[in-house]
Amino acid sequence: MITRLSNYFLRTLREDPSDAEVTSHRLLVRAGYIRRQAPGVFAWLPLGLRVKEKIERIIREEMNNAGAHEVHFPALLPREPFEITGRWEEYGDGLFRLKDRKGSDMLLAPTHEEAFTLLVKDLYNSYKDLPLSLYQIQDKYRDEARPRAGLLRGREFTMKDAYSFDYTDAGLDKSYQAQRDAYERIFTRLGLEYVIVKADAGAMGGSKSEEFLHPTPIGEDTFVRSAGGYAANVEAFTTLAPEPRSFENLTPAEVLPTPDTATIQTLVDSANANHPRPDGRLWTAADTLKNVVLALRYPDGTRELVVVGLPGDREVDQKRAEAAFAPAEVEPANEDDFKANPGLVKGYIGPWSPAGPVLGADEEKPSSTGIRYLLDPRVVSGSGWITGANEHGHHVFGLVAGRDFTADGTVEAAEVLAGDPAPDGSGPVELARGMEIGHVFQLGRKYAEALGLKVLDENGKLVTVTMGSYGIGVTRILAIIAELNNDANGLIWPKTVAPFDVHVVATGRDAAVFEAAETVAAALEAAGKDVLFDDRPKVSPGVKFGDAELIGVPTIIIAGRGVAEGVVEIWDRRTGERTPVAISEVVEALG
Repeated sequence: MITRLSNYFLRTLREDPSDAEVTSHRLLVRAGYIRRQAPGVFAWLPLGLRVKEKIERIIREEMNNAGAHEVHFPALLPREPFEITGRWEEYGDGLFRLKDRKGSDMLLAPTHEEAFTLLVKDLYNSYKDLPLSLYQIQDKYRDEARPRAGLLRGREFTMKDAYSFDYTDAGLDKSYQAQRDAYERIFTRLGLEYVIVKADAGAMGGSKSEEFLHPTPIGEDTFVRSAGGYAANVEAFTTLAPEPRSFENLTPAEVLPTPDTATIQTLVDSANANHPRPDGRLWTAADTLKNVVLALRYPDGTRELVVVGLPGDREVDQKRAEAAFAPAEVEPANEDDFKANPGLVKGYIGPWSPAGPVLGADEEKPSSTGIRYLLDPRVVSGSGWITGANEHGHHVFGLVAGRDFTADGTVEAAEVLAGDPAPDGSGPVELARGMEIGHVFQLGRKYAEALGLKVLDENGKLVTVTMGSYGIGVTRILAIIAELNNDANGLIWPKTVAPFDVHVVATGRDAAVFEAAETVAAALEAAGKDVLFDDRPKVSPGVKFGDAELIGVPTIIIAGRGVAEGVVEIWDRRTGERTPVAISEVVEALG
């Protein structure tokens, strides 16, 4: 059946929505695909649902080809399974929690590992039932602190999540590769450039973890890659630490006055002016050891301070810190924290040893506070630094790691810089921005162990099932495709996901024009094309053309003055070309 604009549920907007930050958000609202209900929550209108369904169809085809079976779970789930796996608390404020009328705790699912695991446990008990792969396309809910950019970071979003079940590690490897291959086919069919990067598993847990990132300047993820093929998001990047050095011939550390040097730059300037290096080289920020106080807030509400020591030419990277200290939330220490710990002398904090005080510290200084002290991997044994003396207006010069102080451990929290060596030896890395469109995990036995998913193996012995988890952000992909396919006048969808194959526009008031447009639309529909027909009788050609450009169907047929000569125009939105074609030849011309 031909879809007629005269009675289609669609209203386009001439002005951009005031809260739109990115192009996809602006155009999807203006063109009548989505409508805001609350921050990060959108209603799907008929046009939007058509595009979403086409993306989902491609995903379903490739999931089915990979041997997965589709199921569908509720979004509303009970608390108990999430409590058993620890994620009721781990998700913290990101989880939508609610109670039913009987007072039972429920949640809106951010993901469905527990539900899938319990379903298979309920129905399968033998190795003969495995391998098994299940998937669903379902809405997820996460209470984002800062929902932004329309569909790119919302509080309600649609995902395809799949799970594999095997009883051997070799089986998991095979299932994982099958899903990974399916993802490559999906993104290729959708016309999306992607980079596969090593990733941090985060709250999902498990071992092997890879992200499919679409490179884009508006991406919220930073990833690194080398010319030699290494690729990882910054959370998963592993620092290539230098070799430890000998203490031999190193001069003793010395506390020197450095007034008004509470920042790295003022410290470097003061050191060069008042305490020059014996070898004549200028001091740089890389010679200093910066000590940053962080506050960790755990899901149970407890709060802990840690101090991270890192080279002064780097900052703490928030995402790397969050990955390192997960499931805790990470924030800078506040003024109350410093008041409660007078040994932390802001601007002049130095390291201390768990075994006791170091040079420049006494029993009232950080060595007696019980605050954990962690070091960047670059701060290796034998390396010397300028760092705070834990005393206002003083720094220690030549303080040597391993000789003068030790730490409670190391932490990967420093920012990654362009030129850093890739951990696999494949050369220096470059930084780029990307948007996550898919993620594959080898979960292993974490959820199966917690929830008791076991099967009998060939020898009649109970073994714990090993699992994989595979997610694709459906609504995020739709927004990314919109970001990639537009011009100054509106959307230009790829043919694979366009809401309609052809948009027929009748212009003017001549009845013959509308009759010709009707004939063309009917012929295209009979030929298997999905047709949107702008048959509105009292709407000007300019408004109709503006709507056609905004909506973004890639092929537009214009029935206008040429109808008198038996001709219509085929308008290619991608190239802007308009080609006259005889009405009788339109179907053949479109193929």
